[in-house]
Amino acid sequence: MGAEIGATLRETRMRRRIDLGEVEAATKIRARYLRALENEEWDVLPGGAYTRSFIRTYANHLGLDGERLADQYRRTVEEDALERYPRAETPPAQAPGPGPSRASGGSRLQVSRGALAVLISLGLIVLLIGIGLAGGGGSSDGDGAPAAGKHSRGHGTGGGAGKGRPSPTKVSLRLSALADVWVCLLDASQSPVIDGQILGAGAEEGPFRSAGFTVSFGNGEVEMQVNGKQVGVEDTPNPVGYEIARSGEVRPLSDSARPSCA
Repeated sequence: MGAEIGATLRETRMRRRIDLGEVEAATKIRARYLRALENEEWDVLPGGAYTRSFIRTYANHLGLDGERLADQYRRTVEEDALERYPRAETPPAQAPGPGPSRASGGSRLQVSRGALAVLISLGLIVLLIGIGLAGGGGSSDGDGAPAAGKHSRGHGTGGGAGKGRPSPTKVSLRLSALADVWVCLLDASQSPVIDGQILGAGAEEGPFRSAGFTVSFGNGEVEMQVNGKQVGVEDTPNPVGYEIARSGEVRPLSDSARPSCA
């Protein structure tokens, strides 16, 4: 099914008398993933863009055309899997039909709530008018003009108490690899900051600053610091992805939303 991708990699490596440990050290791809590539055990690998990146990196290290082999994997393995197991579409939920007693009861309830809302609104308006009239006498001079002191507090250059803090324009992100981990990091303009690279254990990248980030990891062997604070990454051998907003909020991404740097 893989059109001899694994055999090509294995035979080229053996012909050049290169040990898997040497390939692992040079490419930062774990040996178990290298064996899976050679044996075409696609279920062991992360899949999708991650597997294509592994094939491309391994093949280029051996002097082969990595881009061609990666594309061959996409055409022969990924597209074949899609044809075999197409995604089933979820039928739209059917809204329940209203029952006769429910409809009549709902109408009466809706009218009651509407009347209550009108009464509450009228009460609030009367209360606000009363507060305005009561406050107007103490805040004006004899001719009805506003007092100078209160006018300067509301519009002076010193800033009123009602002004909120300005929202942050950029968020800071720092990555620390706990073990070998594949990373694809895009900034707010979707430009690659880390373009599908494998970071070795102990490697640190950043801090990077942008109005936001989206990031994919090949596994959970990485730590993130957002605005100097540690953020938890799911401890998993599978790919994960996150969106880091300008405010510093971190949200997990679905499989389809994760960047691939492909």
